Amino acid sequence: MDETTPARPLLTPGQMAVDYEVRVDFDRLRRYRIERAQAALDASECGAFLLFDFYNIRYTTQSWVGGALGDKMIRYALLTRRDDPHLWDFGSAVRHHQLYSPWLKHDHNHPGFLGFRGAVSPGAGLMADAVTQIKGILTDLGLADAPVGIDIVEPPLLFELQRQGVRVVDAQQHMLDAREIKSADEIMLLNQAAAMVDGVYQDIVEALKPGVRENEIVALAAKKLYEYGSDQVEAVNAISGERCNPHPHNFTDRIIRPGDQAFFDIIHSFNGYRTCYYRTFSVGRATGPQRSAYSRAREWMDNAIGAIRPGVGSDEIASLFPTAESLGFDDELSAFGLQFCHGLGLGLHERPIISRLNSYREPVELRAGMVFAVETYCPASDGYSAARIEEEVVVTEDGPVILTKYPAEDLVVANPY
Repeated sequence: MDETTPARPLLTPGQMAVDYEVRVDFDRLRRYRIERAQAALDASECGAFLLFDFYNIRYTTQSWVGGALGDKMIRYALLTRRDDPHLWDFGSAVRHHQLYSPWLKHDHNHPGFLGFRGAVSPGAGLMADAVTQIKGILTDLGLADAPVGIDIVEPPLLFELQRQGVRVVDAQQHMLDAREIKSADEIMLLNQAAAMVDGVYQDIVEALKPGVRENEIVALAAKKLYEYGSDQVEAVNAISGERCNPHPHNFTDRIIRPGDQAFFDIIHSFNGYRTCYYRTFSVGRATGPQRSAYSRAREWMDNAIGAIRPGVGSDEIASLFPTAESLGFDDELSAFGLQFCHGLGLGLHERPIISRLNSYREPVELRAGMVFAVETYCPASDGYSAARIEEEVVVTEDGPVILTKYPAEDLVVANPY
């Protein structure tokens, strides 16, 4: 590219694979993720990582079973220094992987079941059998004496590993390090996920009238996202009127009324890659306190984004957020989540986490390829309204690039009258 060629925006080319444009290269994505995970393992003291966090399982095995089975701690993967990943999955999912996931070795797909988070007692021996099998694999690879890193674990399984002589250490820190820097394909998927929410917000603004309920907005958003091709609508927060302050982080059946301030957070994933995307509106009309609160939240947002670039410390960004005391809270722990940044990827809260609570204690340096959401919140002087804004940002060598496009420079009044 010569100096006269303008920089191209980050791509949102569409959701289907096509032959006439360069879009997400899933083979390249799979290679990138396993190489990052393998490098993290090689840099650790561990001979293997035993992974139960379903985002880590997806990152290393390129497999996904969500919904009712996604959080039951029955799927697990073993990443070793000297072999391809092993995956234990639920029932017939194993045969499905063998048929349709050729990057996983046929004999590395295993049926697995540990008991539905205690519904089957550890006394049944399923955990003991699983640990014996894992130890056998490690022994065959000459890794029996090396520590095994685990990300999250049920206590009975941890006890069984220890009983069978396995030394357990933390793998989650290494896996989060691996997932911190996003590839071009990951950024494209994050951008596509955000584009889907752009469209949902247009529908929300059109529907946001007196008489609609918070839960109806949630249903509208979920329906639209699944029609777009979302693979998981993790949560939709819908908060209106007097519920805006303090922020409850949920939704109810409250009927939205004329003049309410209302804000929403849409959390979903497209091919695994998530959004966390707040917008605030006033319904029909906006008051002075609502506009003032929004302006302050926007100012804090713009100050933080304006400082984002490679080499900047997370403590420098955190210093631009208002203190907990200025928001009426006793300490930063009580106000956590109102003014902060959090990494986005396969998980909703990845690295970096930037806030006054943690970033002064352990600052990190921003690097190109990080993707995170920036969140601000300002209570209004009327005592119950509040503004909540969130932008998703990619750190590039040239500075921040914002993925979230629905207008938020000024307070939007939905269906003014």
